[in-house]
Amino acid sequence: MARQGKPLGIDIGGSGIKGAPVDLVDGELAGKRLKILTPKPATPDAVAEVVDQIVDHFADVTGDSPIGVTVPAVVIRGTVLSAANIDPSWINTDAESLIQEHTGREVTVLNDADAAGLAELYYGAAKGVQGLVILTTLGTGIGSALIHDGRLIPNSELGHLEIDGYDAEDRAASSVKDNEGLSWDEYVERLQTYYDTLEKLFSPDLIIVGGGISKDSDDFLPKLKLRCPIVPAQLRNQAGIIGAAHLAVDLAAARA
Repeated sequence: MARQGKPLGIDIGGSGIKGAPVDLVDGELAGKRLKILTPKPATPDAVAEVVDQIVDHFADVTGDSPIGVTVPAVVIRGTVLSAANIDPSWINTDAESLIQEHTGREVTVLNDADAAGLAELYYGAAKGVQGLVILTTLGTGIGSALIHDGRLIPNSELGHLEIDGYDAEDRAASSVKDNEGLSWDEYVERLQTYYDTLEKLFSPDLIIVGGGISKDSDDFLPKLKLRCPIVPAQLRNQAGIIGAAHLAVDLAAARA
């Protein structure tokens, strides 16, 4: 007999794989997060084994509840179709089937920025906002999520817009600030160009900035001059875990 517990969210990143059970009423983690270093090379099977370790670690809390898993890639119906920031062997991998085989659990796989967007939609800065919301995650690259009138439009990949002859994330990701030793003012200049382009192309009603650098939002967001409001993400680095768990439960209910 199935034993329902808290749903589990797992966020696969370039350096670490993080997971935790989620309280979907309050939109917060329901236990201490477990992080395991991402294996190298981060092949699908190697990563799926780490995901299985996280699933086993929380088994007493989660029971047979569904699992939501994020990957930094385009995901369509459970299959990974890009690999800008993960091992190329993921391309065309049916990630849902693979992780189900390793864990024996019902699994939903989605893009990591889309998961963060869902978390902000249900519990954070995008809650109750009408019109178009663009969430961007500034990290190793730039992830994005589009939300229109409360509905996610998946796999937007706005970090790969070509601006001034460059992939946008090659100039404006937070990793670039660190790698090139940019001052805040120098980095703000690049962000201004990026967000000006987003405004020109999409005319959003709100822009939300997530990723690890969002904790330092006071150092750069007030310096950006845009038509629409631009605010920090409220759920910070927990957003991917929470959004993934939320979608997994929604889809499991729809299939029931």
